[in-house]
Amino acid sequence: MQEILKVAMLPMDITWADRSENLSQLEEAIRKLRPDTDLVVLPELFSTGFIDDPELLATVSEDNSGAAMKVVKRLAAQYNVAIAGSFLARDNGALYNRGFIVEPDGQTATYDKCHLFCISPEAQLMHHGNAEPPVIRFRGWNISLVICYDLRFPAWCRNKDGRYDILLVPANWPDARRYAWEHLLIARAIENQAVVVGVNRSGSDDYGCYDGMTAAYDHKGMLIKPENPDAGASAKDWIYISADRRPMHQAREKLPFLKDADSYSYNN
Repeated sequence: MQEILKVAMLPMDITWADRSENLSQLEEAIRKLRPDTDLVVLPELFSTGFIDDPELLATVSEDNSGAAMKVVKRLAAQYNVAIAGSFLARDNGALYNRGFIVEPDGQTATYDKCHLFCISPEAQLMHHGNAEPPVIRFRGWNISLVICYDLRFPAWCRNKDGRYDILLVPANWPDARRYAWEHLLIARAIENQAVVVGVNRSGSDDYGCYDGMTAAYDHKGMLIKPENPDAGASAKDWIYISADRRPMHQAREKLPFLKDADSYSYNN
């Protein structure tokens, strides 16, 4: 069982609606990836950014076998890493903000964003996901994923029976709400006794600026300091952390708060 998980976070400056450019940016960045990396986390909608033009959405959305996922699967295999993020998916004519965790052998878990942002056109243009966030087992770690606005809903992020060790949150979260982002990440880490990794895009778009907000927190809600603290100034800079299972699971044994969690059904 691997106790230390090496995580690389990429706060991409997403080029709006230009899949080819964003995939090229990812390919360029991953060539510089540390060889001991286990898990790569990308921002929300890493290949297109958020698009609110219905005609353009129909053009740039793609299914699970489209260009974005083909590149992600190839890179996961080539660099022997798991890769997580979200992309603009089209499924039977419906649009989804689809999260993914792709393993080196090509196995893929997907998750369609449940909570669509109510004060943007996202909720009118896309379909809500109705399945709970997945949990995969990778290199001894149980890994789950939610997307951006999902972070505001603790019941949806609930670590039932300690089913995950690390929660990934790819996001496009503007810095006007930086305080909420930071404190919600901390809260989700504390209440779920888990590592929480929030990977935000960088740059700006019509909805705000995004720089300098990618961060990870341990099971106590303490910031996990990047191993390269000067990173993050460029969209091409990886931010590296090492997550350690041992203190987390020791804390769960000593302070078994998760066992006292309320039991209920979540009706989406």
